[in-house]
Amino acid sequence: MFDDLRPHLVELRKRLGISVGAIIILFFVAFNFHEPILSWITAPLNDALATVAKTSHNASEGMVTTQQVGGAFFVAMKVSFFAALLAAMPIILAQVWLFVAPGLYANEKKMLIPFIVGGTGMFLMGASFAYYVVTPMGFEFLIAFGAFEFVPLINIEDYVDFFTKIMFGFGLAFELPVFCYFLALLGLIDDKMMKGFFRYAIVIIFIVAAILTPPDVMTQIMMAIPLIILYGISILIVRAVNPAPKEEPAPYAEDEEETID
Repeated sequence: MFDDLRPHLVELRKRLGISVGAIIILFFVAFNFHEPILSWITAPLNDALATVAKTSHNASEGMVTTQQVGGAFFVAMKVSFFAALLAAMPIILAQVWLFVAPGLYANEKKMLIPFIVGGTGMFLMGASFAYYVVTPMGFEFLIAFGAFEFVPLINIEDYVDFFTKIMFGFGLAFELPVFCYFLALLGLIDDKMMKGFFRYAIVIIFIVAAILTPPDVMTQIMMAIPLIILYGISILIVRAVNPAPKEEPAPYAEDEEETID
């Protein structure tokens, strides 16, 4: 048994090694640009703080602070690692495909480039939706709530962790059509299975949205609605790739003739 698994483990280690190596190299590249990356990450927060201060006359203008001696250094490392993961996404997806490629047919192996482009594009689409739509509205709501009584002092370490969690959460969630396409290509799911699982999928989607978003209903709905739409799109994709076999009608006429005889 272990002899049969050994080649797959060797191949898995190779693919993981390439992915980790790419992330490490890109991390050192991104670290040299951590200041503009951090400015891009904190832009939604700074805009929310400025908006709340202008619209709420009694609210105090907030500040972004750090509570650790080496806080700035660790934040620089976190944002560099975040940027490295984003930049390495095509390489990671390629290694995932190459790992499973030996078990695919010749025509399926040719889907490497569409898989990389589609997976990277959907991840960036989800991250962009989180950055330009969800975070501005979510941060403004959370900061405005209680701004009349408290001065917002935002811990930069907590904010970066929170920001990256939202970005990767939306990015991974938007991979749903690509993931379903891949499973349908392998014949593991069909459109009938996805339709039957729809009611459970809605519950799971709202649970995931509650975990990955700030604790307000508006932001959770803003994540859940696109995921429900993507689930519907995934059903159409799976139907085109691996449609469920049509059920043949029962031969009632033959049964009736046999009964008469």
